[in-house]
Amino acid sequence: MSDPAPWRPPSPGDRGSLARCVGDPDAFLSACWATAAHLRRGEDYSDLLAPADVDHLLSSTAMRYPAFRVVKDGRTLPASACVRSARVGSKPLTDLIDVARVLEQFAGGATIVLQGLHRYWQPVTRFCLDLERSLTHPVQANAYVTPPVSQGLRVHADPHDVFALQTHGHKQWVVHADGADAPATLDVRLEAGDALYLPCGMAHAARTVDAPSIHLTIGVRPATWADALRPLLGAVLDDSALGEALPPGYAADPAGLAPALAERIRQVADRIAGAASAPLADAAAARFWAKRTPQLAGQLVQLLDLDALDDDSVLERRADARLSIRRFDGRVVADLGDRQLRMPAELEPALRMIAAFPRLRVGDLRAHLDERSRLVLVRRLVREALLLVVRD
Repeated sequence: MSDPAPWRPPSPGDRGSLARCVGDPDAFLSACWATAAHLRRGEDYSDLLAPADVDHLLSSTAMRYPAFRVVKDGRTLPASACVRSARVGSKPLTDLIDVARVLEQFAGGATIVLQGLHRYWQPVTRFCLDLERSLTHPVQANAYVTPPVSQGLRVHADPHDVFALQTHGHKQWVVHADGADAPATLDVRLEAGDALYLPCGMAHAARTVDAPSIHLTIGVRPATWADALRPLLGAVLDDSALGEALPPGYAADPAGLAPALAERIRQVADRIAGAASAPLADAAAARFWAKRTPQLAGQLVQLLDLDALDDDSVLERRADARLSIRRFDGRVVADLGDRQLRMPAELEPALRMIAAFPRLRVGDLRAHLDERSRLVLVRRLVREALLLVVRD
């Protein structure tokens, strides 16, 4: 067997979801990210959400409110306008989609909003996971299905960055980069395959004219410098000396309090200035990886076939999986992002081989482990959803 190419983590410059949104990721990140609108034309997003997909979700998946909502003239209609009651076993449900009423609202000019698609529609899930890995900021997705001559939301600004991906039809977008009350800075029609990026807080509105529209809004909720510094500030402010009571009578003499307060400010500033930045950076990265939801598509099939693993079985790292390896307290730690596996130190060479190659056979580990040990290890890693058994 020839050696496979070593694995490397994705970067923002890789061709993937980010490139599909912006074309040249490196140019976009240096010139537009968080600062300016960006328009890309000529992609194809029909694989993410086509009209037939929307029809399937509405009519065949028993959606429950608020996984969907209906918006008209800038107002979200009450749930009672689009849900019905039903029973599952002995449990009553009062938030089940009433497909007929939703479609009636759509025919009357309302926009159907599918919320949180990144959680349950696999094409969008995969797209968002890839974008999330490149940006290392949490990503979410909603879809907006709008009939002709309609506007769902009025001029507004989102509290996060957005990529609007036109998957079907076309829609007119008006952007107010200088604020909602300022003149429009961009008035553009998005055709199917076009993408518009808007940084956090940039006011905008969209409407259909002579045709229906389906677009995805991919929201990026960035971690901030405040998020990275908050653990340090919390630790400094929790110092026991700062927990002492203010002097009696301070509220009657603010001027007398000010010199002592200035001294505390200096002490806090000295503590902050002397803090090491590397642990804060490590903690910020760890928080991102720990909060990602494990993707378990196909995992039941993997578990059912575990006993069939042998030296000829081909294993592949899940595309969304993370693995880093370190020594701690005489054991090897496999960090999967959202959890850590502590294992005997003698497994380290095999784990590092698994980390180095995206695909290998179980038997490739024979240089590091005997047959029983390597089968025990790979079965554990399949159960942990790090590895997939590749089927012919």
